[in-house]
This record gives sequence, structure tokens and C-alpha cells, in this order.
Amino acid sequence: MDKLIKIAVNELGQKEISGTAHNPNIVNYAKEAGFEWINDDETPWCSIFVNWCAKQAGLKGSGKANARSWLKVGTKVDNAPEPGDVVIFWRGSPDSWKGHVGFFFGYAKDQSRVYTLGGNQGDQVSISAYPSSTVLGFRRLAASTLVSVPDKTLKLGDTGNDVKALQDALKMADFDCGTSDGDFGNQTIKAVKALQSTSGHLKIDGVFGAGTRAFLLELLQN
Repeated sequence: MDKLIKIAVNELGQKEISGTAHNPNIVNYAKEAGFEWINDDETPWCSIFVNWCAKQAGLKGSGKANARSWLKVGTKVDNAPEPGDVVIFWRGSPDSWKGHVGFFFGYAKDQSRVYTLGGNQGDQVSISAYPSSTVLGFRRLAASTLVSVPDKTLKLGDTGNDVKALQDALKMADFDCGTSDGDFGNQTIKAVKALQSTSGHLKIDGVFGAGTRAFLLELLQN
């Protein structure tokens, strides 16, 4: 779960903007996680953030915006949760539909609080403490089976869903190409070249061709 924690930690401090403006990074969490209809930073986004982080790490998310949807994702952890495990809390009542979700970061010394790394905590990405008595469960995420790697040559200037799929796959393999915006620009070239340079045999030209695709698939399957 180290990769998952790293992804979430890098977002610390992303905060809602008061008024009619919206933090574009928070809006982007929703877009990249598949919640295309969300265009603001005011819609409750704790589950959206966890879905976004999971996708960036190549892990299976809940695909839903409600916190309790995570109670059926991954594997249940009964004892000794680890940093990066998903933790789900109840709000209002254990029997209500309300909840909160984030990543387990550790216990207080007396075990009375759970330190949680998550979104929409004080209207931002933060590490906050929640009562242990409100925990509904811990879940350990599994690798996603929905890795899509385009089977066509892609290069500078190309746009569209194939480029977006490539960008998602590159990030799953830990090659930073920025936002998955479907635009094959300089950041994507840089990521493709970094991928090619690790192979030891590919031409480092920033063009995503058959050989580069085969190597990326090999990395994703390991």
C-alpha cells in the first residue's frame, strides 16, 4: 500500500474554494475517477478522493460516491490494519446511510482515535483523527482487472480516449504523465521516454508503439 499512501500524501492541502469558484484539482478527482457529472468542489468528495487514489495506484475502487460503498470492496481486514488500508466510519448513527471514508494512517497511543488520510476532511485533503468507536470496517484493496492499454501507435499531438487510456496505464506503472486529459503532450512524452529508458532495449523516442506497449503490459502484469 506504499504507492497508495504516496499518491494520497502528495495531495495534502488541496482545499475547497469558498464561494462560486471551485478548486480544479478537486473537480479533477471526480472527472478522473469517473464521476463526470460532478463539476464543483462542494459535493461530498471523501469517496471520490479514495476512488481517484485507487485508480492512480491501479487498484479496484468502489465506483460510487457514498462512503459505505467501500464496505464491499477488496478484502476485509479484521485485525492489524496497515497504512493504506481503507477505513470506513459511520456518521450520525451506525444504522444510517451516512459515513466517511479515507486511508488508515495509524492509531493514537491509547487506540481511542484513528488517524485517517483522506479528502473532504475539514474541506481539504488532510490527516485527521476520528473516534475508533465509529469505525465500521477496514478493507484492503486489490489490483484492478480493468487495465486498458491501447493497441495502436500514439505520439505527440494525438488526442482522444486512446491517449487517456495510455495515460492511466502509465500512471498505474508509476510513470508520471500528469492529468489523464487525453492530450499527448510533453508530459506524456516524458513519461513514455522514462518507460522506454527502463527497458534496456527500446528506442527512447517518446512514441508509443508495439514494442513499448508490450513492455508496459509486462510491467503492469508483474
